Amino acid sequence: MIPTEIALGGVVDRLLSSVRRDECVTAVHTVSPQEARYAEWPVSLHPRLLTCMQSRGIHRLYTHQAQAIEHVHAGRNVVVVTPTASGKTLCYNLPVLDAMLRDSDACALYLFPTKALAQDQLAELQETVASLEESIGIHTFDGDTPDDARRAIRSRARVVLTNPDMLHSGILPFHARWSRFFQNLRYVVIDELHTYRGVFGSHLCNVLRRLRRVCAFHQANHFASRAPNVAISAECVQAGAVCAGQSDRPAFVMCSATIANPAHLAARLTESAVELVEQNGAPRGRKDFIFYNPPVVDATLGIRRSCINQARWIASRFLGAGVQTIVFTTSRQNTEVLTRYLKEDIERRPDAVGSIRAYRGGYLPSTRREIERGLRNGEISGVVSTNALELGIDIGMLDVAVLAGYPGSVASTWQQAGRAGRRSDRSVALLVARSEPMDQFIITHPEYFFERSPEQALINPDNLLILLSQIKCAPSGPRLARCVGSGGEKLVEILAYLTDSRVLQRHGNRWHWALDVYPADGVSLRSISTENFVVMDASNGNRVLAEVDYRSAPSTLYEDAIYLCETESYNVSRLDYKQRRAYVRKVDVDYYTEAISHTSVKILETFESAPRPVSVREHGDVHVVWRVSGFKKMKFHTRENVGYGEVNLPDQEMHTTASWLTIKPPAWTGLSCSRADVLDGVIGLAFLLHHMAPLHLMCDISDIAHCVGDLNARWFTDTGELERGRLTLKIREAPPTDGAGERNVTAAGTELAAIHALDAMDVFEPTIYLYDNFPGGIGFSAPLFDALPEILRQALDCLNACPCEVGCPSCVGPINEVGTRSKAIAQALAARLLV
Repeated sequence: MIPTEIALGGVVDRLLSSVRRDECVTAVHTVSPQEARYAEWPVSLHPRLLTCMQSRGIHRLYTHQAQAIEHVHAGRNVVVVTPTASGKTLCYNLPVLDAMLRDSDACALYLFPTKALAQDQLAELQETVASLEESIGIHTFDGDTPDDARRAIRSRARVVLTNPDMLHSGILPFHARWSRFFQNLRYVVIDELHTYRGVFGSHLCNVLRRLRRVCAFHQANHFASRAPNVAISAECVQAGAVCAGQSDRPAFVMCSATIANPAHLAARLTESAVELVEQNGAPRGRKDFIFYNPPVVDATLGIRRSCINQARWIASRFLGAGVQTIVFTTSRQNTEVLTRYLKEDIERRPDAVGSIRAYRGGYLPSTRREIERGLRNGEISGVVSTNALELGIDIGMLDVAVLAGYPGSVASTWQQAGRAGRRSDRSVALLVARSEPMDQFIITHPEYFFERSPEQALINPDNLLILLSQIKCAPSGPRLARCVGSGGEKLVEILAYLTDSRVLQRHGNRWHWALDVYPADGVSLRSISTENFVVMDASNGNRVLAEVDYRSAPSTLYEDAIYLCETESYNVSRLDYKQRRAYVRKVDVDYYTEAISHTSVKILETFESAPRPVSVREHGDVHVVWRVSGFKKMKFHTRENVGYGEVNLPDQEMHTTASWLTIKPPAWTGLSCSRADVLDGVIGLAFLLHHMAPLHLMCDISDIAHCVGDLNARWFTDTGELERGRLTLKIREAPPTDGAGERNVTAAGTELAAIHALDAMDVFEPTIYLYDNFPGGIGFSAPLFDALPEILRQALDCLNACPCEVGCPSCVGPINEVGTRSKAIAQALAARLLV
C-alpha cells in the first residue's frame, strides 16, 4: 500500500499539472513546519499530576500551556488562542485536576457548544483520572442524560461537562438541587470561544450573568440554613442589572480559534478582566493551501464551472487514491447534493458502500456519533459536512480538507483547513471558489486572505429581545442582592411589561414567575426566534427524521418542497405551521427545490448620518417584512430550472437594525440612462455590497440581508397597496410576467415587481439597505456604517477586475437577472460615491 504522504503528494502534483494553472490556481501557500517550543513544568503543579503526565508520555509542556496554567494558578481569567491540535485541552485540564487533588470539595464546569465535543472531552478526562488513581466524579450532563443519572450527578459530580443550552434550561433553573456544586465551583471552562458570537454569544453572556449570580448566592450562604428567594428585588431593578454577586470564584479558562478580538470577546462574555495567551508553542507539519478558481466556460457572461462539481472532481481524486478527505460546504442542501455525487463516484465497488457520508446539523445524535466513529477508525474515507465539523470534534487524522465555497470569514476558513493534518505530517487544504463576489474577491486577492488578521466576533447581550427572554429566566434564581452586568432602563421597562402581561407577579419590591412552566424551557440560546420545526416521515409511521430551526423553516419546509436528508429526497406533503411539524414522504426525483421570497423594509429611526455630495450614509432601526411566495425546481447536476410552484405562508416580520446608503440624482447625471437602468445598476451594486460586507464582519452572509428601495417614491406594491415615504421596493423571486403597466427588474436571483412606472416618480433616490437578519439586531449595523466606504472601494475593485463584459454572478449578478447595463452603471455609481 502506498504511504499516505506519498499518495497525497502524487495527487496534488497531478492535480496542479492537469488544470490551467495560470487561470485556475491563484495561490499555492505553504505553511512551513514548526518545531515545538517547550517550557518547564509549573512548580505549583501537584506532584501526582506531574507523575501522571510523564507516565502518559508528556514530559514537557508547550510554552503556551505553561503560560496559561501560571495565569490560572495566579487566580486570573485567561483565554488561550492557538491553532487546531495545539494541546489547548491541557491548558484547562491540568489546573482543574490540580485543584481536585488539593481540595476534595472543588468543582469545575466545562461548557462546550455541542454535546459531541463534551463527549470527546469526557473520554480524555476519564483516561487521565484513571492514570491518577483518584476518585473524581466526572460526568456529562445534557439532554441525553437519564433522570436517575441526573440525581447522582447532582449529588456526587465534581466535574460536569455540558453545553450552554443545558446550563440555561436544565441546571440554573434547578440551582437549589446543585447547591453543593455551586458552593464549591472553582473553575468554568469555555471551549471554542469563537463560536459564541451573534445571537448565541449574546445569550451566553446573559446566562453567565445568571451563573455568577447563583454562585455568589451559594458561596455566600449556607444553603441548609437559608432557602433561596426566587424573586427579583426592587433594589436590583434600581441598579439596572440582571444578575448579582461579584465574586472571585469561579475563574474562567477559555480557549478559542484565531479571531481578531479574543480578549475583548472573552471579557465581554464574562464581564471581567482576562489575560490573553496567543503565542503557540506546539509543533506543526507542512500544510499546502491551494486556492482554486473554477475555469470560465463563457467569457462574455463570466460564467464559471460549478463550485460543487469542481469540488466533486477534486475530492474524488484524493478519495480514489485512498486519501481520507473532508469536504466542507456552505449549506445543508449543498452537503446532501455533493454527498450524492461522491457516492456515485466512489461507492461503485461493493466494499466501498458506506465509505462516503454526509454530516450536518439536523441529523439525529446517534447518526452523528456513528459517522464520527467511522472517521476515527477509518471505515469512512470521505465526509461532506457543513460547518458542524469545523469545531474540535475528534474525527481522526484526516489528510485533505476541500472547502467548497469560502466559509465567510478568515477565521472559519483556517478552522476548516485545520481539520486536515496534525502535528507532523503533511496535509493539504483546497479552497474552491463559488461565483459569488466575496469568493471571487478572496480567490483573486489571495494576499488579502493570507496577510490580514481574522475578523472580530461581535455580541450584543443587551439586545432587547434577548434581554427580555433572559429576564424571564432570572426570577428562577436567588434574590438579586448585589448587581453586576447591565440592563439599565431596559430592565425597568421589561419588568413592567412582563408584569402587565401577567408573566411576572409583583409583591412589594419583588417580582415572581407567574406561570406553571419554567421560563427557560421556551427560550432558545441559538436563535431569537421560537422553537424548531420537526420533520416527520409520514411513509414510515411518522418517524422523526430531523429538525429545522425556525428561521430556516419557511424557505425549507413549504408544501411540495424537496427536503434532502442523508442524500435521500423527501417531498413535503403537509406543513402544520402552528404545531411546527412537516410531514414528508420519500420520493425518487431528479431535482431539488429553492425558495422564492420578497422583502420590504421601512426606516423607523436614524441613529447616525454621514452626508456626502451625491449620497447619504445612515444607520438605525428598521422594520422588515418578508415572505416565501414560491419555489423553483432545480435539476441535479445541471441546475436547470425545470418548474415553479406557489407557496402560501404567513409573513415574517421583525424590528432590527440596518445601515443604508441613499444615492442622490447627481450620482448618475450624464450617464445617459433611464431610471430603470439606474435601478438595475443599484440592484447590482447592492448584490455586490451584500456579498462583500462579511469580509468586515465575523458573520455568515445569511446573518445580514439586503434590499433595494426608494427613499421618497410613491409605489404600488405587488399586493395592490399604495405606500409612501421611506419604503423599500418589494423584492421577490418569480418567473417573468408581462402584465400591462408592470416593469420587472431583476437582481441577484430576485425579481423586483412594482406596478407604478419608474419614470412617474416625483423624486427618485434609490436606497441600498444592509440589515441585521435577526430581530432586534446583533450589532452589525454600526460596523457596517463605519466600513461602508471601504466596502465600496472593494466593490469597485471587484467590478474593475471582473473579466465579464456586461455582468456576471461574480460581480453584479447574472445579466438575465440584472440587465445588460447593470455592471457599467454600478461601476460609475461606485466611483462617484467614493468621491
